[in-house]
Amino acid sequence: MPRGSPVARGGGAKYGRGVAREDSAVPRLIVVRGVDEGKQFDLAGRTVTVGRHSSNAVPLHDTQVSRRHLEIRPGPDGYHLLDLGSGNGTLLNGRPVREADLKSGDTIAVGQSVLMFTAARTDPAGSGDDLTERVRLVAGSGAVDFPSAVVRTVSPDLGSQLLARPALAGTDWLRTRLASLAALYETADAVSHILDLDQLLAKVMELVLKSVEADHGCFMLRAEGGSLVPKAARYRDGVSRAEELAVSRTIVDQVLRENQGVLVSDVAADDRYRAVESLVRHNIREAICVPMKGRRETVGVLFLDTKSTLQQFVSRGREEGKFTEDQLTLASAIAHQAAIAVEESRYHQALVNAERLAAVGSTIAAMSHHVKNIMQGVRFGADMVRTALKDDDKDLLGKGWKLVERNQARIDQLILDMLSYSKEREPAVEPTDLNQLCEDVLDVVRGRAQDRGVTLEWHPGVGVGAVPCDPDGIHRAVLNVVSNAVDAVEDRPSPRVAVQALLEPPGDWAKVVVVDSGPGIPADQVEDIFRPFVSTKGSRGTGLGLPVSRKTLREHGGDVVVQSVVGKGSKFVLRIPTKAAFAADPPAAPPSEPE
Repeated sequence: MPRGSPVARGGGAKYGRGVAREDSAVPRLIVVRGVDEGKQFDLAGRTVTVGRHSSNAVPLHDTQVSRRHLEIRPGPDGYHLLDLGSGNGTLLNGRPVREADLKSGDTIAVGQSVLMFTAARTDPAGSGDDLTERVRLVAGSGAVDFPSAVVRTVSPDLGSQLLARPALAGTDWLRTRLASLAALYETADAVSHILDLDQLLAKVMELVLKSVEADHGCFMLRAEGGSLVPKAARYRDGVSRAEELAVSRTIVDQVLRENQGVLVSDVAADDRYRAVESLVRHNIREAICVPMKGRRETVGVLFLDTKSTLQQFVSRGREEGKFTEDQLTLASAIAHQAAIAVEESRYHQALVNAERLAAVGSTIAAMSHHVKNIMQGVRFGADMVRTALKDDDKDLLGKGWKLVERNQARIDQLILDMLSYSKEREPAVEPTDLNQLCEDVLDVVRGRAQDRGVTLEWHPGVGVGAVPCDPDGIHRAVLNVVSNAVDAVEDRPSPRVAVQALLEPPGDWAKVVVVDSGPGIPADQVEDIFRPFVSTKGSRGTGLGLPVSRKTLREHGGDVVVQSVVGKGSKFVLRIPTKAAFAADPPAAPPSEPE
């Protein structure tokens, strides 16, 4: 897959689980708002530029973004953002910046687009990604009751209550830590639907190991079918990474069944665990396991443990274990905010999948409709040709063959429009005489206009003899708009279409204005005409002409602007940046509406 293309992950879907492991380890920019919404760009430890021009590693089709807007550089401590003197500036988390260090989850606003920066997962030992392979869910003896080794149980709602009001905590130690966790809770609650889930869980686990004196920790998430999948396994510094993390299925099943967190003070004292060879072999002495209860359901558990030899445990004294009741409560609070992140991620992923399927379905339905209409014309023409050959009717043969040719041309046009709309195209810019281009377009439609009694008016402009643009792309865009105008006025009294080329003061923009005396477009339907497969021509249109035209103009850094009055007509303005505007930055404020 080429760089700069939407990552093939659930419809450009930047969210949710089911992501390849190497995918979530790559820092990237995700476009969360704007023309390019849904696209993702991998940074991969290199310096990248963001801007309107296609030569940037992160090209944006946003007319308010500068040609080279900003730069993102990797450094020893992460990534650094540098504004390159853009015309409209850069906002980092809503604040104007010239340069700043980036943190995962930061939002970067440029023009009308918003990008989110997500950093790679970090693992000081460089092997954290492999630790989940060492997690084993070990079976117990099948007993249903916990022995006296379970010190205390907690309600799954206690975590959310304490995070909302840390002052209610019973000790100074817990109040201090919960106060700092409140911000994390709010942040995770707000952004969990867009951040990478694996990355978020890894950060939460790092926080857990800083707050709780555990040797190992991991999340066990419920997957489809009810199986448990390890996520974000982490070992405390100094603990060998060559060993397995033995997660007790007996403890996990009990926590999920009773929906209560537990603190087991001495695994070896529990009759059920003595027979579990892996727990004995790994010297697991203490464990905390709490349910990950979100707003709607319990999505898994957070499991923590400590290890020590029996001699070490006895010499330390049972009452001096590493885990405390306060740490059990803290783990419950952290598991609650992690559960919210998992729920939001899965919920958003479901929405993305549903929207993608709906889009595919509507596209197929629209395509089928257009192809069916075209093929009806082909079949009708073929029947005419067949009858003419049988009756040796040359006049009927000519009419039937013209009908076949006309519908063949419509198929060709539909394919070209689909290719133009679906592919990113680099404009082949060269000095172009806009007057000559418009005259060529009028020559193409003049015959059809005369047949329909439509008056064509042409007003050449001054100063548009060398406009930097792709002549083929602009010719196609102007032809689409003028052809639509001719079709719109066909049944109107005194049908008229006027075309004008001119330079917009002070010379930063050239434009082609197409005015028709058609029925007009209701204000609430103006944007709909730029949606693919939306056509007001019935079976005569493909519904791709205007979307392709707007896409072509935006690839140039311009746009198509529409003004319309119902019952009086419409005006389409194709705006093209001149050499100065295209080579540099757009004006700081949106240009005024054309008259």
